[in-house]
Amino acid sequence: MDDFSNQIYSQVYQIPFGHVSTYGEIAKFAGYPGYARHVGRLMAALPEGSKIPWHRVINSQGRISLKGDSLLRQIAALRAENVAVSDIGQVSLRYYRWQGHS
Repeated sequence: MDDFSNQIYSQVYQIPFGHVSTYGEIAKFAGYPGYARHVGRLMAALPEGSKIPWHRVINSQGRISLKGDSLLRQIAALRAENVAVSDIGQVSLRYYRWQGHS
């Protein structure tokens, strides 16, 4: 695994239970500002059952970018963490956003 992937996964792994972050924020926290799409690709490529909390990463509009069954799976995973998610995948970034390193 390359350094970029390791840095991204490390940041995603730090998102606390019940919080979300955006693809762009994860890229910035990892030292790669402007690489939001790359973060999205890495999250999409994770194998089923990965321990990395991929479901806590959403887009900058506070929405889940996935469609179909994948959207439903991410909604269910976030709701299991008591994150309020609308049926179309909207999350309040104002309330649930992880502010990064504490």
